[in-house]
Amino acid sequence: MHSAIKAEGCADEVCATRQPQSEIAHERLLSLPGEPLFIADWLRTLMIHYEVEPAALQCVVPFPLDLNDGRAFVSAVAFTLSGMRTRFCGPIAKWLLKPISTHDFLNVRTYVRVNGEAGIYFLAEWLPNRLSVTLGPLAFGLPYRFGRINYHHERKFAAANDSCPLTGRVEDPNTGNAFAYAASLPSDPHFRQCEPASLTEWLMERYTAFTKFGNIRRFFRVWHRPWLQAQTSVGVTEQTLLDRNWPLFHNARIVGANFSPELTNIWMGWPHRVSD
Repeated sequence: MHSAIKAEGCADEVCATRQPQSEIAHERLLSLPGEPLFIADWLRTLMIHYEVEPAALQCVVPFPLDLNDGRAFVSAVAFTLSGMRTRFCGPIAKWLLKPISTHDFLNVRTYVRVNGEAGIYFLAEWLPNRLSVTLGPLAFGLPYRFGRINYHHERKFAAANDSCPLTGRVEDPNTGNAFAYAASLPSDPHFRQCEPASLTEWLMERYTAFTKFGNIRRFFRVWHRPWLQAQTSVGVTEQTLLDRNWPLFHNARIVGANFSPELTNIWMGWPHRVSD
């Protein structure tokens, strides 16, 4: 099992005056007209964080990496998208979105900085919804791939147990490559916001996604309340889904993991072109 990320502190005077990333993201999203486009919930999110070699990672990312003290990271994010709807959701729009409104995801994301704005870049995203796999690249430039997903993130456990198991497996049906894990939480976990200026906050509190589909570079912004999360121990039991798509994972190491039971009322913005 791998230990969770140790939070880094910050000077009291800096933490007291620092504007939360969520507030900055709220202002930035609403700075563009017509935002947001969608509203949704993210349920039972498990993030598994890897440290990787920066030069090898930059070779497969079309945007400048955002490094933390010279270190590069990739996170595997397993969660359930729930109840996605348009901002002004009438019955017809809700009916049209129903086939893609709720399903599981596995995102493999890294961290970039474009035109001074910190964000994420998806190396790939697996999901079990073929319609979404078709629409995501065209509308947002998202690197969707079809996968079979089986998550057990319900945090059910017997009263006598001192931990709560979280397990999942994602398989590419075309190749048989898979990603599987088992994580554990205390029986009574304390979910709280990320420590200011910690590595956990740097990894989790991200509100802009940059994408590239063909020659088109785009971004879209999101907003939500700060994550309420708990650090967890995790063991990865299968990793061919990562290793065979990106050889850089052969030398990667897990540095921690975080679990959040739910994040509701998330605003998801329109796609926009990235200016040069």
